[in-house]
Amino acid sequence: MSSFPILSAAIWIPILFGLVLLAMGKDSQASSVRGVALLGAVLGFLVTLPLFFDFDRSTAAMQFVEMRPWIPALAVNYHLGVDGLSVWLVLLTAFITVITVIAGWVSITERVAQYMASFLILSGLMIGVFCALDGLLFYVFFEATLIPMYVIIGVWGGPNRVYAAFKFFLYTLAGSLLTLVAIIWLYIESGSFAILDWHRLPLPLDAQILLFVGFLLAFAVKVPMWPVHTWLPDAHVEAPTGGSVVLAAIMLKLGCYGFLRFSLPIAPDASHELAGFMIVLSLVAVVYIGLVALIQPDMKKLVAYSSVAHMGFVTLGFFIFNQIGMQGALMQMISHGFVSGAMFLCIGVMYDRVHSRNIADYGGVVNTMPKFAALFMLFSMANAGLPATSGFIGEFLVILGAVQYNFWIGLITASALIWGAGYSLWMYKRVIFGPIANENVAKMQDLSSREFWILVAMAVMVLGMGVYPRPVTDMTDVSIGALLEHVSVSKIK
Repeated sequence: MSSFPILSAAIWIPILFGLVLLAMGKDSQASSVRGVALLGAVLGFLVTLPLFFDFDRSTAAMQFVEMRPWIPALAVNYHLGVDGLSVWLVLLTAFITVITVIAGWVSITERVAQYMASFLILSGLMIGVFCALDGLLFYVFFEATLIPMYVIIGVWGGPNRVYAAFKFFLYTLAGSLLTLVAIIWLYIESGSFAILDWHRLPLPLDAQILLFVGFLLAFAVKVPMWPVHTWLPDAHVEAPTGGSVVLAAIMLKLGCYGFLRFSLPIAPDASHELAGFMIVLSLVAVVYIGLVALIQPDMKKLVAYSSVAHMGFVTLGFFIFNQIGMQGALMQMISHGFVSGAMFLCIGVMYDRVHSRNIADYGGVVNTMPKFAALFMLFSMANAGLPATSGFIGEFLVILGAVQYNFWIGLITASALIWGAGYSLWMYKRVIFGPIANENVAKMQDLSSREFWILVAMAVMVLGMGVYPRPVTDMTDVSIGALLEHVSVSKIK
């Protein structure tokens, strides 16, 4: 393994390129701005590839570790590392960043430098969240991600963008305040900000429950779990296409990752104690929000609600405490990044041509855009959990783990496949098939080569994971086993 600081490069290359774009200013030529942005995104992705090829799949220990003093007086360190729980999230973030830069190549014509800079800086900050092994460093990265996304929604969003941006910012910031209190308390108790030190800290059950609740408020809003999910549909509807892609594909995973890195290993007894509560919240998201998605007239809102339902599978998989369920939850996190990102890209393709997200304004799209219709069908099927797509693998494993945990919970979870097929296929049928609904649809041009290859890249990932999930499972399996073993041992002192 090389001594090159791969994780620092993955974090700071996109951030530095983002700062360069900001320095170029609004008067710079759009073509040169886009070229610099693409170079930054591609370099940021290329430096993460050794994480896949050089990753040791036989150990749960942290790898590619970097450690530098940051604030010595408080024992705060610039401490980075990845294991099987986080490495795929870093790769996913870097890949999606390249996709979003290319996706905004033509559609963004105003303040192009600031738009591209926001995405690159956001990419570096999100990778920082997945790599941070110091509690304060994690919190800084975790909160800093709010700023570029707030700007993306508030500046390039739809008519109600300011309302949606404020709602997104306030929900997520308010949820994080108790997390900061929990981090400070853990530092006082342990004398360290190292997250791995906190994992070994023996704590009484009442303290664990308070910590769990403190972390829950931040992570549940980010996931988002029911009933703190209401900011997500507004944010998606108003965000530009690239903002929706990153929000669904990556930002929702920050909360899920927080459960894996903080809630479960630091407060294992509280996690078991409150597992029933978490399972109920997850099942409500899986079933009720799936039904809510069925009645949405807006394509973006439908996919946003479907994201809440799919994230319910993730949190359910975490709190049934078995290998299959947790493996399924991790698979679902990564699969959802590709599938939901692709769905929002497809909606963006249509919006660029017709300037409407309402399902009723479409119909007969297959007559004018056959290539698009074929790719959109694949992603809609994956969203419904069709076998041989990545959407099936995660959901199937979570259902299997839930049946092992409790048959009735497994049965309720499996019912979500019906709702998923219902809302995905209902939308696809109304938009793609039938007679051409209006003259705007009749004038639609099929995919440009740029749009085609973006969607093909996403399709390759969706089918690749669905047909051959082993590259993901091999890298996550040992770390999941170690986490479950850790959580099964009481930490009560």
